[in-house]
Amino acid sequence: MGRKLALWLIWTAFTAYTLLLAPLDQPGTLTVIGKLVTLQLEGINPYVITLFSLMGVWPMVYACLMFIDERSQTISAWPSFLASNGSGVIGMIPYLMLREPSEEFTGNKGFLLECLDSRQTGVALTLTTIGLLAYAVLTGDWGDFVHQWHTSRFVHLMSGDFCLMCVVFPSLLGDDMARRGLRDSLIFWAVSLVPLFGALAYLCLRPPLPESNTLLENQ
Repeated sequence: MGRKLALWLIWTAFTAYTLLLAPLDQPGTLTVIGKLVTLQLEGINPYVITLFSLMGVWPMVYACLMFIDERSQTISAWPSFLASNGSGVIGMIPYLMLREPSEEFTGNKGFLLECLDSRQTGVALTLTTIGLLAYAVLTGDWGDFVHQWHTSRFVHLMSGDFCLMCVVFPSLLGDDMARRGLRDSLIFWAVSLVPLFGALAYLCLRPPLPESNTLLENQ
């Protein structure tokens, strides 16, 4: 109950904040979004491009856990996954709120879950993230990004969205670890407290999910 209440409060507060700032009402916002989506990136600060791109990496990181978790739930992960690609944490949290804690995984993984469970997927996401950050650091203007953070509602909200995607990730992590026989709280906190790279390292290093019809027992 405490977990669901915390998620509900985060979702309500950030949704209200987004509606209050109304970033799409600010002149030029739709133009910038259109250029980012269509990869017409000339004149856009690489830090903004990287942040926008990382908001596409995050849903894939979540997908590597939530579609496995979905197997033991009564709700589908697809609506939140698809919504999160356009609305970030506002689209993701409904699944996190409605799901029930479960350490169970039954049946075979199938092609999709094999891909999402693969360490190679984690490596690909990690290399993508490193490349994006290197692009921003080497070619971007940090001072201009800070200025945009203060003046552009879109950049301001996107930054907050990124931070909240980091904050709510642990709500899936504990059950995913348990399905794999990982019970060390130090691993949980190491992954949870390192923004994005903690989750990426977990995807690269976690043991494969056992295909079983029984609940994974404590090891």
